[in-house]
Amino acid sequence: MRNIVYSALCAGLLAFLSASAPAGADEFTKEDLKKWNDAFQSVVKEGDKLFHSALGKNSVSCDMCHPNASNTHPETYPKFQKQIGKVVGIREMINWCIQNPGEGVPLALDDPKLYALEAYMAWERRGVKLEPGKH
Repeated sequence: MRNIVYSALCAGLLAFLSASAPAGADEFTKEDLKKWNDAFQSVVKEGDKLFHSALGKNSVSCDMCHPNASNTHPETYPKFQKQIGKVVGIREMINWCIQNPGEGVPLALDDPKLYALEAYMAWERRGVKLEPGKH
């Protein structure tokens, strides 16, 4: 009898919690997903344009060393970067390239141009396994 009462109480508590708990994660409509994907693709397109443009005082562009974002490996950041001498994120490495090969001024870490470059590089490497710290 005690087990029956205990089981009934547990079942009742579970039913109460299930009914009163908020619904799972946000639910998105097809329209939401399209709008957000279009916004993302717009940023990727801007990054593509920037990646193929000189960002410094000389005519060096990212694609001169990294055609189609090859060998940028955004999936391996953050990692120790020997040129900088510490663990950095991909944005710090992009800025290093703007400053050094490009002879330009680094972008603020929240600059939309930096987000666009990062988005383009990540898009070009889509499907590659994340491996932070890998060399």
